Amino acid sequence: MSISLSQRRFPRRSRWAGLFAAAALLTVGLQATPVVIAPPEAAAAASFTDDFNGTAGSPADGAKWNYETGDNVNNHERQYYTSGTNNAALDGQGHLVITAKRENPGNYNCWYGRCEYTSARLNTSGKFSQAYGHFETRMKLPRGQGMWPAFWMLGGGDWPTDGEIDVMENVGFEPNTVHGTIHGPGYSGSGGIGAAYSGPNFSDDFHTYAVDWSPNKIVWSVDGNVYQTRTPTDLNGNRWVYDHNFFIIMNLAVGGYWPGDPNSSTQFPQQLVVDYVHVTTSTGGTTPPSGRTGTITGIGGKCVDVAGANTANGTPIQITDCNGNAAQNWTVGSDGTLRALGKCMDVTAAGTADGTPVQLYDCNGTGAQQWVVTAAHDIVNPAANKCLDATGNSSANGTRLQIWTCTGGANQKWTAP
Repeated sequence: MSISLSQRRFPRRSRWAGLFAAAALLTVGLQATPVVIAPPEAAAAASFTDDFNGTAGSPADGAKWNYETGDNVNNHERQYYTSGTNNAALDGQGHLVITAKRENPGNYNCWYGRCEYTSARLNTSGKFSQAYGHFETRMKLPRGQGMWPAFWMLGGGDWPTDGEIDVMENVGFEPNTVHGTIHGPGYSGSGGIGAAYSGPNFSDDFHTYAVDWSPNKIVWSVDGNVYQTRTPTDLNGNRWVYDHNFFIIMNLAVGGYWPGDPNSSTQFPQQLVVDYVHVTTSTGGTTPPSGRTGTITGIGGKCVDVAGANTANGTPIQITDCNGNAAQNWTVGSDGTLRALGKCMDVTAAGTADGTPVQLYDCNGTGAQQWVVTAAHDIVNPAANKCLDATGNSSANGTRLQIWTCTGGANQKWTAP
């Protein structure tokens, strides 16, 4: 499947910076040295795996990847991304090879006129996305002035509001350095928050690039060496938006504000060789987190209850007379979830509007399933910045729970374990 770049909003890393993007990114980032070896993920379950096994010349697996097409004026990149195997294909040896070429066989037009280069950009939008876990690739990078390989993730089509996590970026004039960055509202483009890792020439051999992402924390590593950790305290009061599903992107750009354009020293073709992309869940989805367990009581002394003790996804969560059954036995998880019957309290469709109903759903690590029990007896969903609320200020049995702007009313006060 191919997607035209004109059909989706492209991240505008250069929008605020223009020609100063490269210098600003290096100022914001911190040169870092390895400080600790990243531990392996314990009890994690594989959620996405592509080892790129297949016949030489075959395209990437269409059940997992989309090929994007078009140019990118926002970063002033000079390539045209194509959908065919001319620029991204399996090599028959367990790799996907993304090739940048100085050519234009399709007579493509770019923002600056007739395109001078072709390359490829692939993503998992609509096919795979996940919040939290271990995201890792093993790659051998291209070399030369103007090369800009990247392995990264987007949280949706509204950039930077939905967030961007750059697991690995490299610019050709820094063959020994890779960068990891986050972009969000108030810290996007050249204002992205990140760090740089210096090591060997990354075009000489394969290396692993990874993030370990958990609620309120993202950790970057190269070959298992941790070099950066980011939390909400790093955002200078701006919003932490890494609480929902993100999809994966990998590409090889040619030129742009940050890497600069190729010059006479740049040899073509250049290749980004991808050995694998592996994603695991943070807990494997089988072992519930530790936490306090018991009833949650609210208005009228009623208990928070899974309607009919039904474990089906989408079952309403309500209040009713306390009866001591499992449908009223909640675990306030150490991971920020509220769990009953082996599933999570969930804001329907990750909604943020007043009146969005609350339901039972498979635990998936998204912001729709994060809850904070405050000292004031509110139960707050940070993603929506709204309170758990008994509809209509009612204490009647069967009253549906929803989220609503926090008012301090009795129908928003809860006693949790």
